[in-house]
Amino acid sequence: MRRTGLRRLPGAASTDRPDISMYTDILINATSYENRIALVENGNLLELHMERLSEKGSIGNIYLGRVARVLPGIDAAFVDIGLERTGFLYIDEALYIFSDNYQRLTSGHRLKKSCPHSLLTSPSIDTILREGQEILVQIAKEPIGSKGARLTGNITLPCRNLVFMPLTDHIGISRKIEDETTRQMLRDKIEALRPPGTGFIMRTVAENIGNDELEADMEYLLLLWDDILSKAGKVSVPGLIYKDLDMILRAVRDFFTENTQSLVIDNREVYEQLLTYAHTFAPHIKEKISYYDGDLPLFEKYRIEADINSALDKKVWLRSGGYIVIEPTEALTVIDVNTGRYVGASDLAETIFKTNMEAVGEIARQLRLRNLGGIIIIDFIDMEDEQQREELYTAFQEALRDDKSKVNILKLSEFGLVQMTRKRLSESLTQTMCEPCLYCGGDGFIKSRRTICHEIFRKISRDAGKIGGSRVTIKVHPHIADMLLNEETNTIEQLERRTNKRITVVPIADMHIKRYDVIWNQ
Repeated sequence: MRRTGLRRLPGAASTDRPDISMYTDILINATSYENRIALVENGNLLELHMERLSEKGSIGNIYLGRVARVLPGIDAAFVDIGLERTGFLYIDEALYIFSDNYQRLTSGHRLKKSCPHSLLTSPSIDTILREGQEILVQIAKEPIGSKGARLTGNITLPCRNLVFMPLTDHIGISRKIEDETTRQMLRDKIEALRPPGTGFIMRTVAENIGNDELEADMEYLLLLWDDILSKAGKVSVPGLIYKDLDMILRAVRDFFTENTQSLVIDNREVYEQLLTYAHTFAPHIKEKISYYDGDLPLFEKYRIEADINSALDKKVWLRSGGYIVIEPTEALTVIDVNTGRYVGASDLAETIFKTNMEAVGEIARQLRLRNLGGIIIIDFIDMEDEQQREELYTAFQEALRDDKSKVNILKLSEFGLVQMTRKRLSESLTQTMCEPCLYCGGDGFIKSRRTICHEIFRKISRDAGKIGGSRVTIKVHPHIADMLLNEETNTIEQLERRTNKRITVVPIADMHIKRYDVIWNQ
């Protein structure tokens, strides 16, 4: 157990910012109100994961839920799992209820007690589920915006080296383990140990795992599944049966790889918990975990705070002087590439190509950092050379190779557009850290001051003949009052003559800039 300041990495120069160009580090800022995990690679903030303790995430949690509504028209069902909004279960994810283990758990609540889904011909949701039925489900995607959680009947239980799928007869090997001989060897190891009918996926970190460690992980997951089945018979419905590890322990489980140089945390209590967890599940990484107690906050020491703030900006500058603009919308995210201040040194085509190639790496980083998902359209600067277009596409694929989220990329269109999708399991960084503007409501625009002034004039003109009295009081935001009393003073005088009313403007400091009150006085 060690107590250190921010540990100097091997070969690091004594500068304000540690030289981490050769390493990948995990930095954890843990407080009583929020936990933040930064993945730093080549000196850059690559990913940021946040968990507000008042808004703890639920992905990976397992619930015994009750079917609230079955929707044959879209082959899906809403399931009450005890959260604020019902979860959403698609037909493909509901089919797992026909596994033997699942039937043992839900005996007495099924429509069809022993018909495996492989024997069904294109089953519909109403042949599998009924309203009021109790089913075991896991959250596969966090609630986002007004949408409830996405649910699955395919339960998965991860640990450091393996992912256990108790309801699926399958053996999988991480696609990042590319050597076929190694893949087959790992597959044979799992086959020799797993119970019949169950499934396991070998994670990337387990490429060189020994048999004893593999067997220990498998035994732990099997005991965990037995415990879940036991709790399912006792919990009231809807109810939580299993809660996944908190975000910090998941960081050790999911992010720590053989390329990770260090994990630095600034909370003593959580540091002790990490050491205990590592001692049990990954003893070889204990020496890479250190406690930071420096005077300067950890994220400021590594200049992470500045990187986080810049990740909320629409415009991202490239080193060459070019820039990209990132515009999330309701349906998709649009990214535009521009040459900006970069004018190149030779010809236009080369300038465009270099700007696009530099943008490729930055776009890949921003997708991960901002956790952008769904449909993404990238407007690269148009290139006529077919070879350059192919090089750009290949470079973009390579830049996204280490992205843990599933991505699908189409080749450049005739207009220089790349269409892609990226799977998102939780809210984007902007959705997590920001809220809609009180003025524009998230539109990005509000009515101009002059537009609001003219609305007021039209209202007075319309109502003047219907309402008696000789005076009108207009209560408005100070900015609107300033325009009415200065730039629009001639219009007000004309309106007074036309309506035969005396108009008084009263600024109200705390009034919304779009609101106004027109009060008619005797």
